[in-house]
Amino acid sequence: MFFRLIKGALFRQKGKMLMIAFTIALGASLATAMLNVMLDVGDKVNRELKTYGANINVIPKEASLLDDLYGVSEGFGVSDRYLSESELGRLKTIFWAFNIVDFAPYLNAQARIAGRADEVRLVGTWFSRRQELPTGETLDTGIRNMKSWWSIEGEWISDEDENAAMVGKLLAERTGLAVGDAFELESENARRRLTVRGIFEAGSGEDERIYVSLPVAQAMTDRPDRVSSVEVSALTTPDNELSRRAAQNPKSLSVKEWETWYCTAYVSAICYQIEEVLTDSVAKAIRQVAESEGAILEKTRLLMLLITILSLAGAALGISNLVTAGVMERSREIGLLKALGANNAPVSGLILTEIFITGIAGGAVGYFAGLGFAQIIGRTVFDAAINIKPMVIPLVAILISVVIAAGCIPSIRLLLSLRPAEVLHGR
Repeated sequence: MFFRLIKGALFRQKGKMLMIAFTIALGASLATAMLNVMLDVGDKVNRELKTYGANINVIPKEASLLDDLYGVSEGFGVSDRYLSESELGRLKTIFWAFNIVDFAPYLNAQARIAGRADEVRLVGTWFSRRQELPTGETLDTGIRNMKSWWSIEGEWISDEDENAAMVGKLLAERTGLAVGDAFELESENARRRLTVRGIFEAGSGEDERIYVSLPVAQAMTDRPDRVSSVEVSALTTPDNELSRRAAQNPKSLSVKEWETWYCTAYVSAICYQIEEVLTDSVAKAIRQVAESEGAILEKTRLLMLLITILSLAGAALGISNLVTAGVMERSREIGLLKALGANNAPVSGLILTEIFITGIAGGAVGYFAGLGFAQIIGRTVFDAAINIKPMVIPLVAILISVVIAAGCIPSIRLLLSLRPAEVLHGR
């Protein structure tokens, strides 16, 4: 009898039930899309932010000490300690090797343009280099990827072109250099004729520098296999209390805390692992970048969570109105059931069962629609597919159940207040 009543109600009120299913499907689809994107957004947002520069700077220990004492670490004649270029491939052998997406070395020096008395800052680096790794793999890296926001007049130079240079916009304006001009560059150890292939605008102090390929800078400074610093772009997890404690002193952690920290992609853990593989190095997080990444990621997740909550709240309100209207339309039927001896519990169970059956159908449709919405968001915003998270299925099921239960509360209260005698007499 119970199931016959449910079947009859579902078919008699199929229009209203379809509206309830549609409302639940909308809520489920938005919840599914937002939860999948929210759980997968970390790497996507981090990869987007990586286009705006490195978040880790690696320098020799002596330069780090000078930085701590005097605030100088760029290495333009300040420290005579260097890192080894031949060791840089080890960066891709650390525990979080796959989280290191780019890196570029720099050799800083002072030089002079022939005919001018003032010194300029010379920087040797990799522009777009295919690096052979100790693992046997290759990696395309360099500042062309890491400094993609630079505005370039002319063109990027290649690492093989040892007679080319890129000049910062401010320095070019001060010296009158233009794209295609040749000039003599002098250092203490060498003199070289270079051609300006490109003029760049970085919007920082880099606009006062000359960039050349790393072998050129090493030859002009007589420092083969030496680099002053390395900028690393890594995908990281936002800091928490554990990572901040570890950054101050990893030895203060318990064994369990240390394992958790070391095996989590905190910026401090990646810095620690870099120091393990590069001789006499100190890796420091570029805090403005690292903290901004964490803040943006947390705000993005919070926004998606709020959208999920609001969509489910809207679905609950829609269900409440539809179910309440259905109970009012069926008041005579409900009154008759009560008059025949049915108490409040089975009558309430009848209404709830009808809505939950409708909710299961709507939720299933909404879940698969949400997977499609998630892919649309991924392709539109991040230009990448969103990985489907199996844990979203039980989460959506629980959320939809809560929404249905919350939406049915007003209708159940109305049902409990119905008196058979009054309803059957049309009052």
